[in-house]
Amino acid sequence: MKALRFERFGAFKDVLQVREVNRPVPGPGEVLVKVAAAAINPSDTKNVLGRMEGTTLPRTPGRDFAGVLEDGTEVWGSGGDIGFTRDGTHAEFIVVPREGVAPKPKALSMAEAAGVGTAFITAYQGLIKVAQVKPGEWVLVTGAKGSVGGAVIQLAKWKGARTIAVDRGDDPEKLVREATGGSGVNIVFDCVGGPLFEPCLRALGQLGRQVNITSVGSRHVSFDLVDFYHHRLTLLGVDSRALDTLACASVLGTLAPAFDAGELEAPTIALKASLDDAVDTYQKVESGTAGGRAVFVT
Repeated sequence: MKALRFERFGAFKDVLQVREVNRPVPGPGEVLVKVAAAAINPSDTKNVLGRMEGTTLPRTPGRDFAGVLEDGTEVWGSGGDIGFTRDGTHAEFIVVPREGVAPKPKALSMAEAAGVGTAFITAYQGLIKVAQVKPGEWVLVTGAKGSVGGAVIQLAKWKGARTIAVDRGDDPEKLVREATGGSGVNIVFDCVGGPLFEPCLRALGQLGRQVNITSVGSRHVSFDLVDFYHHRLTLLGVDSRALDTLACASVLGTLAPAFDAGELEAPTIALKASLDDAVDTYQKVESGTAGGRAVFVT
């Protein structure tokens, strides 16, 4: 089978190679998936560049997938271990635990299903499982034009919350004051961090919760600790890498009915490519010039 491989970290053109390798053989409790589509996430590109932790080499990268089991069942899945400590989805076949896949929503194409993966799993884990959003609450989302930010907005509305979307050039405090009459938001889902961290924290009302998943630019931030505890705020860190295939399959299984019912929509797929175009596709995703979600189709 064809698989994208890298044996060392470095520039895509130097380390990424499409190779013919043996098809993986499932062991006890595992299934073989014929990959129909696999997303290329920023974490996949950073993994090859050596900017992620815990990766063992040599490796096939890729986290998100949609495909077909040997019995013909259409499935989708993801995992913080896939592409890092177990061979990933940028290949024609992948082996995962039997409970590490969920039935694919019938309403989604293979490419659309592959594009849901990490973005919606991260959004769900942060907004619903960790921050425990409630109907009627205000949610401020930074990096709203990105895949995770867009997923947060959808999930917040799905749960009956109200959203305020900001991008990097916006003033979150001003927008929040205008929208909430000065009371502040209940939740901030910060997909940017860095320079937006403290302004977002100041946008929270009493008992507010702030979720952070990354930090663009500086990874060190500061804030007014007295203001923090007077408002009884909570900081919540979420790392989707901590969720293995089983945890991700559980999330996707929960979301599938909402996609089939039209209550949630898959991200628009901006770029479809083959494994043979991997270097160029990885470069576009890393540079932000892919135009949106990119997937390999086999």
